[in-house]
Parts: sequence; C-alpha cells; structure tokens
Amino acid sequence: MQETAPSILLVDDDHVFLHSTRDYARRKGCEVYTASTVEEAMRTVRQHAPPDLMLLDLSLPDGSGLDVLDHLDAKDCGEVIVLTGQPDVDTAVRAMRLRVDDYIVKPMGSGYFDALLQRADQRARSRAPDGLHRSARCGDLIGNSLAMRRLFKLIERVAPMDNTILVHGESGTGKELVARAIHHYSGRTGAFVAVNCGAIPADLIGSQLFGHERGSFTGAIRDHSGYFEQAQGGTLFLDEFTEMPTAMQTYLLRVLETRDITRLGAKGERHVDVRVVAACNRPPAAAVQEGLLREDLYYRLADFPIMVPPLRSRGDDVIVLARRFLKALNDEHGTERSFSPASIDFMLHYAWPGNVRELLHAVRHAYLLAEDSEVRLTSMPDAFSLHGPRTQGIGWSGQTLEELEREAIEGALMRCGNDKTRAARMLGVSVKTVYNKLVRYRQQQDQGLDS
Repeated sequence: MQETAPSILLVDDDHVFLHSTRDYARRKGCEVYTASTVEEAMRTVRQHAPPDLMLLDLSLPDGSGLDVLDHLDAKDCGEVIVLTGQPDVDTAVRAMRLRVDDYIVKPMGSGYFDALLQRADQRARSRAPDGLHRSARCGDLIGNSLAMRRLFKLIERVAPMDNTILVHGESGTGKELVARAIHHYSGRTGAFVAVNCGAIPADLIGSQLFGHERGSFTGAIRDHSGYFEQAQGGTLFLDEFTEMPTAMQTYLLRVLETRDITRLGAKGERHVDVRVVAACNRPPAAAVQEGLLREDLYYRLADFPIMVPPLRSRGDDVIVLARRFLKALNDEHGTERSFSPASIDFMLHYAWPGNVRELLHAVRHAYLLAEDSEVRLTSMPDAFSLHGPRTQGIGWSGQTLEELEREAIEGALMRCGNDKTRAARMLGVSVKTVYNKLVRYRQQQDQGLDS
C-alpha cells in the first residue's frame, strides 16, 4: 500500500518502452499517465496536476518532448528527466535552459529508475496535506479513511499466505476489488478467476466449477476445464457463494480441505493449487441460521474474514472517489468539468445505501446532464429513488416485511424495464434471488385464484 500515490508522466513514441515502464511503475504503486505525442502530453498536462516525475523522449512524431516544458511552471513540477536514443549538443543545451534535472541516453538502468520513483514518492507525500487529491491505495482500492487504511493493512498481511478468505459487506462496497487486491499482492502467477455463484443454474454449477469429461452428460461434446482448473496457481473468487445449492456446498467443502477435484464423469482426481476468496452481501452468520449456508463450510471459508466498510462510514473518501470517477469521464470525453460546491456538500451528507456503485452511477448521470464545465450532483435522480438521503424516513403504512420486500422487487423491475439482472443489481441481491421471489409470488397468486 502506498500512503500517497506519486504521479508519473511518460512521454515516448516507443510503445514497448512506454508500456513496460508504465507497468513497472504501476506495480510500485504509482499513478501513471502516458503519451506518445506532444499533443497527447499537452492534453494530459492540462487535465491533471503537475506530475511528481516526468520522463520525456526528445524525438516525437509531432515535435520534441521539450515542447511540453514550455507550458509548465517549473516550480510546480517534480523531477524532469530527458531520455533520448540520439543525443546531441543542441538538445542538451536547450534541456538545461528549460530546467531539466537529468539528460539520459537510452537504455535507462532499472536501479536509476527505482531511485527516481523513490524521490517521486517522497515528493507526493509532501504534496498531499488535504488528502483529497492523493490517497492511500491498495490495488484498485483507494481511500484515506481510517476504515480503509485498516482494510489495506489486512489485505497486505494476509495476501502472501494461503488462507481461504471470506469477504463480506454491503452490495456495492467493492468486494471483488478486495479479492483482486489480495491476488495482486499474493505473488501468485496464475490467473484471477471471478465467478458469480448466484448466476449459474443449479444443474450446471458442478460442471462450471469442477469441469466435466466428454460424454459425461447430454451435450458434453468435449472435455471442459472448470473454474478451479482455470485458476490453477492463482486465485478463485466465489461471489455470492451463499446462493450455491447445499448439495454442492458439501463437495466444495471437501475440495477446500483437500484441494483435489473430480471432473463430472471422470474416474480420477486432479490436484489444484488455488487460493479461494469467497464473498457475500448478506451476513454469513444469518445465512447459516436461515439454512442457506452450511455451518462447516462457513467456518472453512472464514479462515480469515474481511469486512468491507460501507461508503457512509468512510468520511471524505466519497469525494476522493467521486473526483476519480469524474476524472475518468473527463479523460474519456476530453472535458475539464468539476463538481459544484453544492455537489460536494450533498455527497458528504448523503447516506449512499448503494455504496460506491451507487456513487459511480450518480456521477455518470450528473456528468451527462451537465450543460457547462460544472457538474451538479445535488440530489439523486428518479432512477435511484429506491434509496433516499440519510435524513429521509422510510414510508411505511402497515405492510408486513414480506409485502415491503415484494414492493421493492416489483418497483425495481418496473424501473429497469423488467430487466431482472439490472433489478437485482439495484436491490443488492443475486439474480437467482429475484427469480426465486418471483416464482414464490406467482405460486401465491395461483393459490389465491384456486381458493
């Protein structure tokens, strides 16, 4: 985890060098921007704060990397390093006049680059007093709040181990990002494979997880590697595992204990080296009490539990995230929009029951409606009316809990044009849960007609 993320601007038209250097800096926790022309570099400079480190190639398709420096205030910028494969006296003299810190002939040594990154990191720490523009990060997770810093420490501590991990928290908090961060810091060389257990039909989940042999059932025309085999040497993320049929939970428990799987229709076992991270929206203990989760499987998965904090408990992180989302939209569309002061106040006081996912959708919606350079997010759009602000009470007129639940599901389906996947996402439940509820409502209606 980096307490602050140093920003790096790489300007070079050698794409192999550009991408390899970018990937290396990102692995070191840096925020990296790249450009292969002077025009791209100027656009990046206009849209972002001065970087903590710039690496400039001299020969670009539309000019010299030194042209970028004509539009920067030297005192605001970090180190500036010129890289060239064709050095000459004229460019060296011009570079020194423009306050270039070093003039390097390619190739650049890895030790030299590490030293540059270390100094950029020190500069980044000194430039982040307010915590809003730079933030602690862990993989793709960002945040300055105490809750997130504790989460980052847990991830870094458990990542190198082989413990099975149970990630739980409200819908939209970023549980898959936690799983990806664990994989990123684990040192495992295999793939990260994500599976939504609630989206797989009950009669196919065994084949999808553990694989099958050709001819093992009708339609099995070839051998199939299941998700466990696909994640060999890596990490398997089982999302919404409480939606898995209890019969399959028994087999999963055995696989977690032995790391041996048997493909459907196979005679022998296969050993897999897979790190398992499981996640669910509902409290795991409640799922056990409701009979949705085997108790022994729960304790096996909860070898190391991690709770992801809701956005409402993360303080100013909501502004850090919102600005990050807005920056991505500005980069995508070539704009320079910013939030109005009223938007900042609203985001800080809204409860965000849909968490980070709800914030992302709200920022996108407000951006699309902006008529000038100011983005105004001062209320939630009608499409999100399923959730209300922290001070808003719940409208209740004597319905039972089951009736309220049915109203919520039917209301979400109506808002989503009967798209069950979108409705499930809005409600924070699995698609399977929505289908099961609809089947129950239909059965109740049929029984009412029969009576």
